[in-house]
Amino acid sequence: MRRIVLILGLLVGSGALAAPADLEVQGHRGARARWPENTLAAFRYALEVGVDTLELDVAVTRDDRLVVSHDLRVPTALCQRADGQPLPEGLAIRALTLAEVQALDCGSKRHPRFPEQQLVPGERMPTLEQVFALVEASPAKSARAVRFNVETKLVPGEPELGPSPQRFAELVLAAVDRAGMRARVTVQSFDHRTLRALAALAPDLHTVALVEECLPDLVAVARAAGATTVSPNHLWITEDDVARLHAAGLRVVPWTANEPVQWQRLLALAVDGIITDDPERLLAWLRLNGRTQRPSPVGDKAIERVPSSRTKGTIGTP
Repeated sequence: MRRIVLILGLLVGSGALAAPADLEVQGHRGARARWPENTLAAFRYALEVGVDTLELDVAVTRDDRLVVSHDLRVPTALCQRADGQPLPEGLAIRALTLAEVQALDCGSKRHPRFPEQQLVPGERMPTLEQVFALVEASPAKSARAVRFNVETKLVPGEPELGPSPQRFAELVLAAVDRAGMRARVTVQSFDHRTLRALAALAPDLHTVALVEECLPDLVAVARAAGATTVSPNHLWITEDDVARLHAAGLRVVPWTANEPVQWQRLLALAVDGIITDDPERLLAWLRLNGRTQRPSPVGDKAIERVPSSRTKGTIGTP
């Protein structure tokens, strides 16, 4: 993990900023502020600017292949047919084979929220294996140590859109192990069933409990999921939350913060990392505010896995 050494104090209101010595910078969906999300172009760019972690999402095709997509249905606002024709709404990735998914063009449409995106006509929806291969072949200095934060996409109320949590966990673990990346991967999810399945299959694999807009007991959330990190919506994390999570030996990596005022608040809370759509801008902001960067050995600091609880009930908001 790239270490951000805090040299100068940054002021928050009238008090000095208290921040961790190490801050993990995660490129959300690669770097979707600049390139089409979850594409090899976005991941290549994120490597070049020096992220610590590539954050990405995976769905499962009809032939049980892991493709990198935030949505369980092909996003028509971002993808189209290879001939430029529009796609029908509601086309489930689970209903398509890998060949059918990779026949789509997901680089010719600019995301309406990110006008600075550079288009890459013909860019395909990659497999998880292709992302691993991209990193292995990359000449970028950061590629030698970059980590992967892989989100399993499942919706309990729409089971037809994916495999069972157990099968999903098996597919992800198999892909990670084929690439020899277990030491460099964390798996995150709003559907904590996949995290519990992975904890049983691979106790050494670190997992991340994603939490949306709610205020649960985050330590209890992590214990129930068997997770080593909690990743909340950045607007819903408090100083007390972070202190309690750290006291329990857990890391805190909020999502998805894109503005300096948000980064400043999170650093004041002493979070362990930030997920952002614009990692280059975050890294530049950190340097501008007196932070220098120095590489650390591959892998993260050792974290003791919090034992899974058998407590029943809904955790977080999917």
